[in-house]
Amino acid sequence: MAALIGILPGDGIGPEVTAQARRVLEAVGSAGGHAFELREGLIGGAAIDATGKAFPEATRQLALQADAVLLGAVGGPKWSDPAARERPEQGLLDLRAAMGVYANLRPVRPHPALADASPLKAERIAGVDILVIRELTGGIYFGRKQRDADSASDLCSYTRPEIERVLRVAGQMAVRRRGRVASVDKANVLETSRLWRSVASELFAREFPTVQLEHLLVDAAAMHLLSRPADFDVIVTENMFGDILTDEASMLTGSIGMLPSASLNAESRGLYEPIHGSAPDIAGQGIANPCGTILSVAMLLRHSLGLETEAARVEQAVSAVLDAGLRTRDIAAGGSQTIGTAQMGEAVLARLRA
Repeated sequence: MAALIGILPGDGIGPEVTAQARRVLEAVGSAGGHAFELREGLIGGAAIDATGKAFPEATRQLALQADAVLLGAVGGPKWSDPAARERPEQGLLDLRAAMGVYANLRPVRPHPALADASPLKAERIAGVDILVIRELTGGIYFGRKQRDADSASDLCSYTRPEIERVLRVAGQMAVRRRGRVASVDKANVLETSRLWRSVASELFAREFPTVQLEHLLVDAAAMHLLSRPADFDVIVTENMFGDILTDEASMLTGSIGMLPSASLNAESRGLYEPIHGSAPDIAGQGIANPCGTILSVAMLLRHSLGLETEAARVEQAVSAVLDAGLRTRDIAAGGSQTIGTAQMGEAVLARLRA
């Protein structure tokens, strides 16, 4: 098949990890006879330095034309001035809004070989297989913001259609999985959450009557993710809660560097990225874990290009490398050999070719 894939390396370790993911895409395309056109663009701090804008027009056009976009990471101390007119994070928000990617999918499935890397006991994470679905284009991150010398406010707002469409994705995913959804809110305090809970009850009763729906307050969900993570199947929640809970859930796997994500719009054109940040403290050292980005490529192949066999092969290649004891520094516990970013990418490629 033919596909245009936009690659936005971004800042910090972004260029390092996306370089390895690009090699995987090229290998998949070559092996399967797929005509992947890989075109790079600027975003975040790198874009500010080059163009003065965190999300320049050329990148916007690439994102709108591409069948899928692979992102590295944005941000860093160089651009951290809160008074700056352009900040890297705004480029990410603008990218999501431009693509209309409202449903963020983050799978959390600890690999058995990495049990020693998790801060939780091995028996606590045994059998964990969670899909967190985060609403991505609404809520407090996109609401009206005000600030003066002595006060500030951020508006959190949601509409019924915004809530329904992300809940529908959760229901569809649950039907394909184990048939359970935990809808996370703060309905004891927030009006947006009370609307969310009401819409969830109505929609699941109407459209997914066979799915078991559970309502959880966000603070309870945060505790249960540590005390009973294997009980969860699909978790769906609003933007800010999802941002926080997915970072917490990442520690079940032993490292935030292992987790991929997919952000989808109504046409399944997606934005794919590891859930980690730009990690400026290790940027340029060649030690970052590229597995989250490589596994994001697997999600890209599956959700936007419909290449399930190729996606599974990429996931199996990463799994085989971990089973062989190869580790980057962040997941070194329990491994037999600690390697760098490029070496991990090469190891995955070798398994993929085999």
